[in-house]
Amino acid sequence: MLVMGVILMLLGAGGFLLFSKLRPAQAGLQIETTPQATVYIDGDQMGTTPFELVQKPGEISIRLVPIATETSLAPWGTKVTLVQGVKTVIRRDFAEIEEASAGEILSFEKRSGNTATLTVVSTPDAAQVNLDGQNRGFTPLPINDIAVGEHKLIISQAGYSERQIQARAGAGYKLTVVAMLAKLDTVEANEESALAEEPQREKVKIADTPTGFLRVRSAPTKNATESGQVKPGEEYVLLEEKESWYKIEYQKDKEGWVTSEYAKKVE
Repeated sequence: MLVMGVILMLLGAGGFLLFSKLRPAQAGLQIETTPQATVYIDGDQMGTTPFELVQKPGEISIRLVPIATETSLAPWGTKVTLVQGVKTVIRRDFAEIEEASAGEILSFEKRSGNTATLTVVSTPDAAQVNLDGQNRGFTPLPINDIAVGEHKLIISQAGYSERQIQARAGAGYKLTVVAMLAKLDTVEANEESALAEEPQREKVKIADTPTGFLRVRSAPTKNATESGQVKPGEEYVLLEEKESWYKIEYQKDKEGWVTSEYAKKVE
């Protein structure tokens, strides 16, 4: 499975990103991309990434166009609302098509009280959200009253690369994470799905025997004819179990029974 990760480092009093040097009416924007991209805001070219902006709060339109590389990469655009006193963070990992690109938008909203809250949204939706090692549900997912401080988010869905985000929640703020997962190519997605769906099958390990081999019988009884032989230390997938006998495939397309007296089940 492919894994894409990003760490959000939030600095300032109490580890939370505030703008103590800005006038109260200002809002911030930070954009990081891989590879570098040209930034357009409300149709105007503003610079290249990494990019930072301080301006009045409100909704803006953003378009990111990857700077020329050996392959053509898909540009991307969105609208965000800049909130007074906090910084909105955008990260984007470009690919040749938008479906294979990934990224996230992290924004903060001042709330009454001193609790910290979190809302996770994703594209596609219904992605699983793991917070600090515990599965909390599926997107869109509000999580109320989380602990102030560092948290690790893992957002995943079958057929898509998972996204790992580490962020610090602040007292009195709602953190919203909008995660965009990259779709895996068809072959890779099928392989991942097959691995996820393949059940764990028990195996049989052949133990030491007085003769240095163990007879494979055509039926689960010592009176059955000998079909073949297996050696101590060898392991075979357990096909069936009947009383004190294990059925195994000891050669390709050849099945038989071995006694549990000289064989044991292993995972």
